[in-house]
Amino acid sequence: MHHTIKAFVYKGDDYYVAECHEIAVVTQGKTLDETIANLKEAVALHLEGEDPADFGLVPNPSLLVTLELEPSIVA
Repeated sequence: MHHTIKAFVYKGDDYYVAECHEIAVVTQGKTLDETIANLKEAVALHLEGEDPADFGLVPNPSLLVTLELEPSIVA
């Protein structure tokens, strides 16, 4: 059983995109804060009324977010 839901956040063309690995949740936002808030809400809605064990999760799993950033290269 997993204690965390892993999500990967990356910059798309105009939005940040968050994708979960353990469950079928994808969301986006214009800012990182908005994206994380949307991710938390989407995960809660996805698991609402479901048994987390059906997804291989413990009750009340936490979110582990990995953020992909482009380095700032100074010339």
